[in-house]
Amino acid sequence: MPIEKPFEINNRLVFSLAVPVTLAYLTTPLLGLVDTAVVGQFGDAAMIGGLAVGAIIIDLIFTVFNFLRVSTSGLTAQAFGREDEVDKQAILFRAIGIGIVFGLATMLLGPILLKLGLWAMQPGHNVALATTTYVTVRIFGAPFTAINYAILGWFLGLGRTGVGLGLQLLLSIINIILSLALGLWLGWGIFGVAVATIIGEFVASIAGIVLCYNALDHAKRPSMKLILEAAALKRLLGLNFHIVLRNIALLFAFAFFTTQGARFGEITLAANALLMHFFILAAYFLDGLAMAAEQLIGRAIGAHYRAGFWRAFKLTSVWNGGLALALAVLLYVAGGAIIDFLTVLESVREEAKIYMLWACLTPLTGVVAYQLDGVYFGGTWTKDISRMMVVSLVIYILIWWLTRDGMGNHGLWLSLNCFLLIRGVLLSAILRSKADETFGKVAIK
Repeated sequence: MPIEKPFEINNRLVFSLAVPVTLAYLTTPLLGLVDTAVVGQFGDAAMIGGLAVGAIIIDLIFTVFNFLRVSTSGLTAQAFGREDEVDKQAILFRAIGIGIVFGLATMLLGPILLKLGLWAMQPGHNVALATTTYVTVRIFGAPFTAINYAILGWFLGLGRTGVGLGLQLLLSIINIILSLALGLWLGWGIFGVAVATIIGEFVASIAGIVLCYNALDHAKRPSMKLILEAAALKRLLGLNFHIVLRNIALLFAFAFFTTQGARFGEITLAANALLMHFFILAAYFLDGLAMAAEQLIGRAIGAHYRAGFWRAFKLTSVWNGGLALALAVLLYVAGGAIIDFLTVLESVREEAKIYMLWACLTPLTGVVAYQLDGVYFGGTWTKDISRMMVVSLVIYILIWWLTRDGMGNHGLWLSLNCFLLIRGVLLSAILRSKADETFGKVAIK
């Protein structure tokens, strides 16, 4: 039986992990807000919609890379708990190598993937033109995006969240400055926004590689045989399959939301795109504490420390619940001002304010799902996550089918909130059994 290796878990440790991760994660919705604000100044609803649809397609294409962040973080945290320095390095090298291969393949398949995305989303002609410009440029950054996911996951798994924050800030600062310079000041619009993102990804990947090299214990370098070990690669790819399935289902839910919203016209599409930033902003706040849970849960499992597992879960859950309530209130109070900032189109502003309450509810309906994502990723229980995601997705579509005629876009937002809530309920229902499988059925002290 593995030897238990206890370590202290307290509020200070939770926040030392969560705060830098939250700040790092917030750069993503911040970039989305800046990009939307830049494009929104052109006063073209089709361009705003094109950016929204393009971002969905890029997220669908790049979702395969998110497994690098999640699987690398979970496996690294468990190796950290076992105090296995060689395996920590081997996990990094495998992740970066797989990321480069997937990134290059994605870049080569870009034109086909764009056509499939446009076929699936069915945007209007003007929206499709803007989408094509954005996706065609962004796809060339695929290898850098994949490398960044792998490196971020490795540092987060080690609990070195400050490094992850630094890399994300570097990417974001470059991206924001260049988005303003190329997109707005030079008037390149959506093309400039896409170019800015690629440059930011490239610089961040180079900086990340340098930081990884400096962080390695070169006296304990893993052999190439160990890095390419079939069992280790099979486990990594097996985790990746379920993570990719989960991410595809999640992004399909968002793509479905965008597609169904487009049926109500360009104004409603643009309004929903603005309101989705409320949801995304809240999600990234909540993901900070979920990431702290992921690192601590993974470390506790590696250390075979059952009491630490439950303490980490309870501490992060309580704080995340309080944060969700605060976010919901804040978004409701400041929502009108945020909408007015994001676009100069009065018709889009008015439309967005009609549905704003639904967007403000998403932190409350989604917090349990976000929190348990962190727990399950730390435990590398990816099969269960993907299974519950698919079940929730089916229920989401069913609720929309039942409400679309009577409630219209209100029904669409209701369906999205139900999707978030149901996923959390399903993951909660099997958490105790997953812990028993991992630690064995013993009395909890």
